[in-house]
Amino acid sequence: MTITEIPVTCLVDSKDKLGEGCFWDAATQCLWWLDLIVPSAIHRLHLASGAHRRWQFSEMVTAMARRRDGTILVGSHRGVNVFDPATGALSPRTRIGTDLPGNRGNDGACDAMGRFWFGSMMNNVGDLGADLPITADTGLLYRFDADGTATVMERNIGVSNGPCWSPDNRIFYFTDSRNQVIWAYDFDLAAGTISNRRVFNDSRDHGYPDGATVDAEGFLWSARWEGACVLRIDPKGRIDRIVPMPARRVTNVCFGGAKLDTLYVTTARLHLPEEDLRRHPLQGGLFCFDPGVTGFEKHAFAG
Repeated sequence: MTITEIPVTCLVDSKDKLGEGCFWDAATQCLWWLDLIVPSAIHRLHLASGAHRRWQFSEMVTAMARRRDGTILVGSHRGVNVFDPATGALSPRTRIGTDLPGNRGNDGACDAMGRFWFGSMMNNVGDLGADLPITADTGLLYRFDADGTATVMERNIGVSNGPCWSPDNRIFYFTDSRNQVIWAYDFDLAAGTISNRRVFNDSRDHGYPDGATVDAEGFLWSARWEGACVLRIDPKGRIDRIVPMPARRVTNVCFGGAKLDTLYVTTARLHLPEEDLRRHPLQGGLFCFDPGVTGFEKHAFAG
């Protein structure tokens, strides 16, 4: 395990209250991410021109996946929606968790068959972004299929985060941030099922595990909330590298760029003390660095 001092660039000083949900769209050469706290926002950055567009919403948006028609699948507080960049409209598609009104949606990603894996958690965000306590592991993990069916795949989750897959699609990784553990499951791609849950990494030395992605060598990159870093974890669950970040609350990561050789990183600044903001004034921005390895474009939704 080594601490790797890699130059980190702030691409957009977006001052997101809770940046999240980043993904790269190779077709348009754009990087997408969001700000979760209402009024929430979806961001789009065209890398070559630097053009930055921002759309705002009255519902908390928490996760995204591209669709083949140019629209975006958006996980939100109450379920799954479709966002049309041409009109700015966010249209509800499927509501989830109606039997658990105290829950909200959180992170999500599509598998190689285009199914959207979307997790929930006890709502921890009150009016005007106030912190609410998480007192129970009420989160669920859903598999959202192209036909609109939502199936519960896992229960008793504290904070759902970081769904991603090994390069051969045989392992599914899933993070419970509240309980500081990254789980590994056997994954059946054809059936869309998970089994044989085991601990992949449960280190408590580098903050809380948050969003995650996997590189071409099968190593997992974990954003670390309150850890001011991104970890690279080998396929056996051992920490390989620690990349310090100029932000205390690091929330999500994705590969992008023309060669998929840049790691993009979202961060948060909500409720941080003034001392922290003075030390790292760009917290809440979108960052990137050269990880020295390539990754994958996130899969599109099949529906």
